[in-house]
Amino acid sequence: MYMTRINESDEEMIEAFRGLGVSRNLATTIAYLKNVDEASSLDIEMNTGLRQPEVSVAMRSMRKNNWIEESSKKLNGKGRPTKIYSLAAPLNKIVRHFEEKVKEENDARLTLVKRLRSLSKD
Repeated sequence: MYMTRINESDEEMIEAFRGLGVSRNLATTIAYLKNVDEASSLDIEMNTGLRQPEVSVAMRSMRKNNWIEESSKKLNGKGRPTKIYSLAAPLNKIVRHFEEKVKEENDARLTLVKRLRSLSKD
């Protein structure tokens, strides 16, 4: 379908997501889908180096967060229709999701530090 491969800028984005604790599969899939209007699982696999189960896991997470749209296309006339994916959420909304998650985690850690401070007072 579409032959857009992961480039250097995408690799940088993937590494930044990874630094936030995002799985390689999800980070790579997001980086790939931001570059194309739509793609099948096979397109994603071929252009990212991910295996089919890895793409499926990433899609499950993206579906859960309402970040993708799915449609079906009948290709080559035989067999089941192929699922076609596209980003339903703008990239900045996806980034905001992780920003909020990091803030929540940091707030929880700071609460623990404050608790430790109060417990350590003699």
